[in-house]
Amino acid sequence: MSESIIIRIQSPDGIKRINASKRETAATFLKKVAKEFGFRNNGFSVYVNRNRTGEISASQNKSLHFLKIKHGDMLFLFPSSSAGPSTEVMDISAAVPGSRPISSPQVVDDEIDQYLSKQDGKIYRNRDPQLCRHGPMGKCVHCVPLEPFDEDYLNHLDPPVKHMSFHAYIRKLTGGADKGKFVALENISCKIKSGCEGHPPWPEGICTKCQPSAITLNRQKYRHVDNIMFENHTIADRFLDFWRKTGNQRIGYLYGRYTEHKDIPLGLRAEVAAIYEPPQIGTQNSLQLLDDPKAKVVDEIAAKLGLRKVGWIFTDLVSEDTRKGTVRYSRNKDTYFLSAEECITAGYFQNKYPNLCRLSPDAHFGSKFVTVVATGGPDNQVHFEGYQVSNQCMALVRDECLLPCRDAPELGYAKESSSEQYVPDVFYKDIDKFGNEITQLARPLPVEYLIIDITTTFPKDPVYTFSTSSNLFPIENRDVLGETQDFHSLATYLSQNLSSVFLEIISDFHLLLFLVTNDVMSLQDSISLLLDAVRTRNEELAQTWKKSEQWATIEQLCSTVGLQPSELHDYGAIGGASHAASSSMWSCVHCTFMNQAGTDHCEMCRLPHT
Repeated sequence: MSESIIIRIQSPDGIKRINASKRETAATFLKKVAKEFGFRNNGFSVYVNRNRTGEISASQNKSLHFLKIKHGDMLFLFPSSSAGPSTEVMDISAAVPGSRPISSPQVVDDEIDQYLSKQDGKIYRNRDPQLCRHGPMGKCVHCVPLEPFDEDYLNHLDPPVKHMSFHAYIRKLTGGADKGKFVALENISCKIKSGCEGHPPWPEGICTKCQPSAITLNRQKYRHVDNIMFENHTIADRFLDFWRKTGNQRIGYLYGRYTEHKDIPLGLRAEVAAIYEPPQIGTQNSLQLLDDPKAKVVDEIAAKLGLRKVGWIFTDLVSEDTRKGTVRYSRNKDTYFLSAEECITAGYFQNKYPNLCRLSPDAHFGSKFVTVVATGGPDNQVHFEGYQVSNQCMALVRDECLLPCRDAPELGYAKESSSEQYVPDVFYKDIDKFGNEITQLARPLPVEYLIIDITTTFPKDPVYTFSTSSNLFPIENRDVLGETQDFHSLATYLSQNLSSVFLEIISDFHLLLFLVTNDVMSLQDSISLLLDAVRTRNEELAQTWKKSEQWATIEQLCSTVGLQPSELHDYGAIGGASHAASSSMWSCVHCTFMNQAGTDHCEMCRLPHT
C-alpha cells in the first residue's frame, strides 16, 4: 500500500490539498500547511472537526497514521486574529433548523436567503380517509409531511417542477444521519492551480496536483430562482414599444427584488419593478451594448429605492403578419431556446452577480441573476421566457473555456488546450441510436445541457412600485425614436399629470434617474429624501422635498426651456412658474439658465451677467 496520501484543508480562503506521508509527524505536516497557505508563523490551528475539536498540535510527536488521518480526509484551518494571510475569521452557525453547526467564511447571506433558511419547508398533507387507518392525531406513510426536495411530489405538481429550489437542495445535503457535517459547496475551477513547484509552468509541465479535473456536464437538479414575475403589464409593454416602433431588437436590465415563491417548497421569486435600457446599438438581427457612464449611479439610485439588478432581458422578435400583429415562433425544441452566445452572455452576468453563500469556502455559489427573452410563442404572440445557465456553464464562461459555433446557434464548443491556456476535457452524456448511454467530447456541445428554464409570469392583480399614471416619462437612451429626456419633456410630463398627489407624479423610475443624471442640474446629492418618500410611499416626505430650493429651480427650468406660451400656461396650473413670471427673468449666456431680473450673477454657474 502506498505511503503517500492527500489531505484536504478547508480555510476561510478555500480548500487546498496537501501531499503528505502516513509516517510523517504532525509537526512536519503543519509546516507544509503553513507553507501552502502562506503563514509566516504559527498563527493558525488545524482541527479534525468543524466545531474546533480534535486539534492537531505541532508538539505531538506522533505520525498521521497514529492520529487516524487517512487519505482524502478533510481538516479545518482557523487562523488566529493576529497572524495568517487572511484577517477573516470563521463563523460557526447553523445552516438549517435542527442541523449541526457548519463552518464557513464570515459572510452575510441575502435577506431572502436568511428568511428561507429559517423556514420549516416541509410539505404537509391531510389525512387520507381511504389509506390512513389511524386516528386524527396519528401519522403514517400516506400523510406524514414530505421533505421540500421530494422528487415524486415535485413531479406530480401541475405543471411538474423539474428543478427543486436551491434551499430545498441545501436541506437535502444537510439532512441524513450526519446532518450536513461534510457539506461544502465548492465552485468548479477550470484553471491550473498555482504554486506547484515540482515542474516548470504550463506548457512545459503539469501534474495531477495542479491539473484541473475533467468536467462531465449534467443537467442541474436545482435552480437558484424558481419564478420571475413582472409587477404589471405596463413594464413589459413599454419595453416592447421600441421594437414595435423600429423593428430593431432591444436589451434592458431588470430591477426589482427577491421574495418567497410559495408555489414551490422553499422557492424564490425575482419580482421585476422596472427595466433600465442602457446605451446600445440594435438592428433587426443583432444587439451591441455600449459603455454606460451612468451604470453605477443607476445601481445606487435603485438601491435607495429598495431595488437591485435581478436580471437582463432582450427581444428576439420577427413580425409575421403586421395586420394581425403576430410574430414568428422561432425558439422551440426543434431549434433552440437559448443560443450558445446568449448562454455565454448569461454566464458572464451570473459570474458578475454571484450568490452569497455561507456553505461555500469561496463565500459565493451560483447566482440569482436571471435571463428573460421576449420572443414568439406557439400562438404567434409575444411570450416572455425565463432562464438561467448552470453552475458548470458559469465556470466554463468564467475561465474562458466555452465558445459559440458560427453556423449553429444551438451548439457551443469547448476550447482546446494551447500554449497560452490549459483547458480540461469537457464531456456530456448522450443516448445513441441503440439506446445506450455514451460519453461524448463537448466539441461541439448541445447547449441544452447548460440551460435551466424558469417560469415567467404576470400577477392577476397588478402591483405598482411606481406611478400608475397613463402619462409616463420618456425612457432613457431612446433618442433614435425622438424620445429624449430633457427639461422640455419633463415640463410636458408635469403638464399632463394633473394629480394633486405629488408623490404619484414623481414616482417614475425613469424620471428619478433623469433628475439624478441630467447634465444641467443633477440632484444626486439632494434627492435622498425624495427617494425615501418613493420607497416608503410617504406623501408627507414628498411634499417636504417639493418645498426645497432644488425643486423650485427645476420648476423654473421647466417653465422657461423651450416651451410654447400655451404649454407654459398649462404647466403653471400645476404650481410651476407662470408665463408672466418668466418675462421678469434673464437668460444666462454661459449656461442658458433663467435667472430672476435684478440679479448680477447666474444662480446656476455663478458667472456675472453680461
